[in-house]
Parts: sequence; C-alpha cells; structure tokens
Amino acid sequence: MVVRLTRRQLLIGAGITGLALKSPSLFADLADGSAASPILRTIPSTGKSVPAIGMGTWITFNVGNDPYLIENRTEVLKTFLDRGGSVVDCSPMYGTSADVLGKALNSLQAHEQVFAATKIWTADESATRAQAESSRKRWGVARFDLLQVHNLLGWRGHLETLKEMKARGEIRYLGITTSHGRRHDELARIMEAEPLDFVQLTYNVLDREAESKLLGLARERGIAVMVNRPFQGGALFRRVQSESLPPWSAEAGVSSWAEFFLKFVISHPAVTCAIPATSQVAHMQQNMAAMYGQLPSESQRQRMAAFVRSL
Repeated sequence: MVVRLTRRQLLIGAGITGLALKSPSLFADLADGSAASPILRTIPSTGKSVPAIGMGTWITFNVGNDPYLIENRTEVLKTFLDRGGSVVDCSPMYGTSADVLGKALNSLQAHEQVFAATKIWTADESATRAQAESSRKRWGVARFDLLQVHNLLGWRGHLETLKEMKARGEIRYLGITTSHGRRHDELARIMEAEPLDFVQLTYNVLDREAESKLLGLARERGIAVMVNRPFQGGALFRRVQSESLPPWSAEAGVSSWAEFFLKFVISHPAVTCAIPATSQVAHMQQNMAAMYGQLPSESQRQRMAAFVRSL
C-alpha cells in the first residue's frame, strides 16, 4: 500500500510547522534582524510592480457559510497580506470562493491592499459586464484590477467588452487564462493578435510545456504571466513525500519544498506572479517565504527540474 502524506504531514515530519506558527516574522526577516525585501515583478504594459507570489482561491476558499472555515480562510488571507502579498485570484467557477473572500476582506478591512483579479466564466458573450458586477459585489471591491477570460470560454465577445471597460477605467488590466496545459496553440494565436496585459497558464517544475513558446512570446509581446498550479494541484508534494531537500538547495535560496517549487517558477524571467492556493496558515507562511531571498540561476533551475523528474 502506498501512503500518501499531506503537505501538513510533510511539514510536521520536517519539524517546521510549530516553528513557523511560533515565529510569524521568521520568513520575512533576515538573520541580522533587518527586514527582507520582497521579490517584485513588473507588469510590462504599465511598468507597475506586483509581488511575485500571489494567492489562488480555487477549492480552498469554497467553504460555503461555515463560520469556522471562513474564520480560518480569513487568517490565511491575513498571513498572505502580512507577508507582503497582494495579488489574489478568483473566478465565478469556484463556487462560494468569491463570497468567502469578500467576507475575509471585509473582516480585515483589506479591500485596498489587494490586487483584485477574477475571471469571466460564461458562454454568454453578452453577459461580461453583468458577471463582472456580480463578482465585484461579492468581493466588495470598488473595481477589479484584472479581469480575465476564464479558459478561453467565449473569449472573442468577452475580450471586446473588456477592452471597452479598460478604456473607460472600469478595470486596470485584461487577460485570458488556460490551465492544465490545454489549448496552448490557440492561446498563442490570441497573444499574437490581441492587446493583452496578462495571460494565466499552468507552469511548474514538471509541467514545462509553456517554455516551448508561450513564455517567450509573452516576453516578446510585453504580456505579464500569472502561473496557476505551481504545485501541480498538490501532486508535487506527494512526489517528494519521502525525500529530503537535495543538499545543494540552499545554494539556490531554498529551505523548503514549497520554496523549491515556487522559486523554480518565479525565477523564469517571463513569469510575473505565481498563485498557489492553500487553506493552512503554516502553508501560506512557507509559500510567502519564496518571495524573499535569492532565486536560483538558470543552471540551478535545470538541476532542480532534473532532480524532481528523477524521483
């Protein structure tokens, strides 16, 4: 029988969870006590910067009306913001995630602290504005920083409306998403033809198809890249469940598996922001640690990928 350990069990096994919970500033400070500077990335279309680690809400914030779970997700969001995060991504597809996120933002009075990113997910290409307004009310924000067409659904009609909304100042940025490595050829054609600010795609240490064209095209076209599934939906942690970090990890600025996976992603020069999702404060602390310190070099990145493939 194969025993599948959760990420929390991995952390406990490494003796990290208690330390992270007792020392909430551990990963945001340097050894000499001075504050570390977060890794920021520039949005090419405006020159504005965002933190390189964001937060996804798929599955993790879809908890209905359970008061205990909503309080927990509020603490997760607070930890994210306290550690320097701002980019939060959601979608109408994610059940009650937008409602839970809205309650957390309201509880923390943090509406102005987030770079609010959501998606349009409907086959009705005339419903762009209506769905955007519904999402805005659920979040409780004045406007969205970024609206994206989710998984290219009805992208032609939605994108035209998003262009109008951007021109009127109703949103700051527009984009298109895909996930699980699907429809890359179609996405590339859209990137070549349309004035996108962002694309969102799947990229991680094992799923590297985006390197073949999309990431290079994004740099060429001046399009910001938001990365989903940086942990491969948790499968990467299961892959390394019986493994210690390789001894050369520290040379790449890595002290945990979460940092290993996230720093691999954000060290690619085309990547603007990675959006891992979690429901645990301790996991969020580890995720945000990846936004500080050095990043692996290209040769170290290749070594990291080869190591994980070998497992």
